[in-house]
Amino acid sequence: MTKRFYFKLIAFFLITFTISSCNSNSNSTKRTSENNNPFEAQVDSILGLMTLDEKIGQLNLPVSGDITTGLGKSSDVGKKIQDGLVGGMFNIKSVEKIRAVQKIAVEESRLKIPLLFGMDVIHGYETTFPIPLGLSSTWDMELIEKTARMAANEASADGINWTFSPMVDISRDPRWGRVSEGNGEDPYLGSRIAEAMVKGYQQDDLSENNTLMACVKHFALYGASEAGRDYNTVDMSKIRMYNEYLEPYKAAVDAGVGSVMASFNEIDGIPATGNKWLLTDLLRDDWGFNGFVVTDYTGIYEMMAHGVGNEEEVVAQSLNAGIDMDMAGDSPSASAAFVKSLKGAVDKGMVKIEDIDIAVKRMLTAKYQLGLFDDPYRYLDSDRAKNEVFTDENRAFARKVGAESTVLLKNEDNLLPLKKEGTIALIGPLANNAVNMAGTWSVATQQDKSNPFLAGLKTVVGDKANVLYAKGSNLDYDLELEQRATMFGKDIPRDGRTDKQLLDEALSIANKADVIVAAIGESAEFSGESSSRTEIGIPQVQKDLLNALLKTGKPVVLVLFTGRPLDLVEEHKNVPAILNVWFPGSEAGLAISDVLFGDVNPSGKLTATFPRSVGQIPIFYNHKNTGRPLMNEEGNFEKFRSNYIDERNEPLYPFGYGLSYTNFDYSNLKLNTTTIGMDGSVEVSVEVTNSGDYDGKEVVQLYTRDVVGSVTRPVKELKGFLKVEIEKGATKTVTFKLTVEDLKFYNSDLDFVAEPGEFQVFVGTDSTTKMMAEFELTK
Repeated sequence: MTKRFYFKLIAFFLITFTISSCNSNSNSTKRTSENNNPFEAQVDSILGLMTLDEKIGQLNLPVSGDITTGLGKSSDVGKKIQDGLVGGMFNIKSVEKIRAVQKIAVEESRLKIPLLFGMDVIHGYETTFPIPLGLSSTWDMELIEKTARMAANEASADGINWTFSPMVDISRDPRWGRVSEGNGEDPYLGSRIAEAMVKGYQQDDLSENNTLMACVKHFALYGASEAGRDYNTVDMSKIRMYNEYLEPYKAAVDAGVGSVMASFNEIDGIPATGNKWLLTDLLRDDWGFNGFVVTDYTGIYEMMAHGVGNEEEVVAQSLNAGIDMDMAGDSPSASAAFVKSLKGAVDKGMVKIEDIDIAVKRMLTAKYQLGLFDDPYRYLDSDRAKNEVFTDENRAFARKVGAESTVLLKNEDNLLPLKKEGTIALIGPLANNAVNMAGTWSVATQQDKSNPFLAGLKTVVGDKANVLYAKGSNLDYDLELEQRATMFGKDIPRDGRTDKQLLDEALSIANKADVIVAAIGESAEFSGESSSRTEIGIPQVQKDLLNALLKTGKPVVLVLFTGRPLDLVEEHKNVPAILNVWFPGSEAGLAISDVLFGDVNPSGKLTATFPRSVGQIPIFYNHKNTGRPLMNEEGNFEKFRSNYIDERNEPLYPFGYGLSYTNFDYSNLKLNTTTIGMDGSVEVSVEVTNSGDYDGKEVVQLYTRDVVGSVTRPVKELKGFLKVEIEKGATKTVTFKLTVEDLKFYNSDLDFVAEPGEFQVFVGTDSTTKMMAEFELTK
């Protein structure tokens, strides 16, 4: 008797003859209403056999203890699984470990219900891609979808079937460390990325063993945390929510995402974890979502700290609001969770068993969608784990993606690309450090296997150039700050020498070189969760190193590692070439070097604005005009206008910005009509010419402006983009189609409308483009 047949037989006897009508071909990722659940009969049969404790157990998601997030570790999980008190586990890695745990669930528990296994597969699994902010800078939806598909294939080969990704929080505040995990400031671009990620993870059939159920997060508005401080509150009007922040979450729901994670922040004074308007009225009733909702780590417990109730009250509020699964609620650091307090809440009439049943149905349905009732071991193939994880093919693709995400910020006198000749000095604390190359939230990455910059540089230049190396400085003068920024095994060993000795060695190396490459910036954990900053510049010790290198008179290239937009005013003024590489992933050294020497022409574009000063924050391109906008284009101060007395209004680098080794010229912007009706569309075309000396890729960007509205409208809104490859000397015509749907917004009644009137269309290389045409929308 095969194991597959054995478990089918168990399910057959457990849930009656209805199971025989179920087959894996019906496990589509396409969303159906909760009243049209193809697994309803099977789910109801199981539900009828469950005790209240077993029902609550299906809503319990403990952390494994192998890889932890947050503060606590669960204990005695095996006994709880045996007793039917666990619905899934997260951050447990490897086929062998997961098989052992699943075996307890399906062979030793009373009802033999399989477990879900989730993990923070955020930007790759063992093969790691650039951090999400870097991925978004590719503006390449096909490439981004493929990274999610490859991550799903690797993670599922290792036993995982659920990922806590994509993170689609819009953020305009780079002080917030988790800006590194998202897609920047724009809802339109964020929505397209959300769709691509969901499709990449879930593909066409979730029951296939190379897919992952996606979990869009953090619902909602988490990227607008006050003061850029993590876990902080959020307060904004509903019209702003709908027009600027909610769109990417809805795009993921419309793409069929299987699960949603509630955010830590409050909304309208109510924590998201217990916010019925958010989790039921909006998500389910308005948007039609029928998957399940999971808390973030100890989210229910944290509602008490918000001050909304005691243990039983917050447990009841979260369940009644629409939470289906409690993540890490049985952590020793928590004192309130479903497993501890939900039964008491039922006894006191605070929660109806019928509402618990609804949550359990959603969890069981997800397990049917993943094919786990058909074969609970379907994701546990040791051969796949050996042959499909961190392969040469996957690593080659990661190298390509790392190069594609790179953004060239400055290139004075065409210093880049460098020639593979002479002597090159590679200097900086991030030049020879493998464990920081993958960036934050790379929990499955084997950090020491990542390709550091120094090794990649030597590989790419081969014997054509001489490469010298010096660390140059520590990460920061402040040891305590450095320790906070190098956690989770991502250390940059503190050098025993003094700061002067490190600098002297660097200058000695630099003086022997023809060109200096300075590898400086943030470490991987300088950004990410719980990594908010009040100052967003390069650490001072590294600035001092960079300034000393500039004083040698040698040409200097700044290779910048960062997980957020930084204040680079001084560097932009003084450094001839700046290459922003984010954290490029497991093949970082090779990817960076490919761009540095021109084997790949940089084509990344910023998806988050770089400010001139932290005092400008929040800063973003799609702002609204004030009643007294600044009128001059030079940024000069004007009294009684909306400006600063000590800084310009405009950013250092705007949204959509990014240079190339070649030049792209735009001309001949055309509309096929100047008037459209409510069922019409307008075709926008522009000619783009590569007038430089290199073949290259350009992200052509289309923005619109609704000139007059019933509510004030942004100065520009991204409504289309296309990444095109153009050979040197060639011209391509790029065409966009704008429909009335692209012109809609939420008015003061929160109706989604397009209003008749004048519209402007802008097309160009970034959000500051002035090339414009006009059309009118009529009734």
